[in-house]
Amino acid sequence: MKLGQHFPFLYTISIWRYRLLRWLRWVFVQKLATTKQTTPLPFHVTSHESVLLRKLGDSNQHLQQNKIINLKLASAKINNIIIKPGETFSFWRTIGWATKQKGYVTGMLLSNGKVMEGIGGGLCQSANLLYWMALHSPLVVTERHRHSYDIFPDSGRVLPFGTGAAVYYNYVDLQFYNPTKLTFQILISVDATHLRGEIRSSALTPISYKIHEANHRFTKSKKSGRIFRENAIYRKSFNKRTGQLLSNKLLYKNHCATLYTPATGTPIIEVH
Repeated sequence: MKLGQHFPFLYTISIWRYRLLRWLRWVFVQKLATTKQTTPLPFHVTSHESVLLRKLGDSNQHLQQNKIINLKLASAKINNIIIKPGETFSFWRTIGWATKQKGYVTGMLLSNGKVMEGIGGGLCQSANLLYWMALHSPLVVTERHRHSYDIFPDSGRVLPFGTGAAVYYNYVDLQFYNPTKLTFQILISVDATHLRGEIRSSALTPISYKIHEANHRFTKSKKSGRIFRENAIYRKSFNKRTGQLLSNKLLYKNHCATLYTPATGTPIIEVH
């Protein structure tokens, strides 16, 4: 058993150490995007939207309603942010600490395979949307974290499994860097039904991107009896003018334990 489980104060000290190191990095190391511009940049790069209310296992729907409050507060901080050449967008540096004093309410949090309640819960949905859009742009993702477990069975899934982004203030962050000579802008908003986002640019980008998965499957360990979900995530790059495929790059492979039993009839492959 880990020391933090025997001595909770050690775990708290560790968290604050990580947070302090991240603050120092923000101040002294990174060139972060902090400028906003209310006028949209002229060129569309990519956009995406996600449904606000979904059925996630037996989760409390009240927490999903609260999530909308949290998403609106976070979106107001992110909306219109400009990412200049050489700058890095940081999810937590842009939003700040999601506290009760700022109006954030109790929402659903996922931690170590457990569903919990906490102030600011539900902000992963905005991180998921931002990460998905970044993958469809010339911006380079420099920090992104995955959940360790597949907690809920699919409910209206649109994106491939394993393409989300876990966040926890402030050292479990989502960051992407602008390596180009163009300026990019993030637009994000919440309406009655969806969280909506768009990335725009100061000039036309010559390449388009498409994310796809391969080798999706469920496996069952003969040794432990645990069920795992797997796939591989690829990104295709295309010349916008000619439509020519330029590359098909493996981004990463997912392999994580499920905390549910797949629906009846779902193929499950036994592995060693």
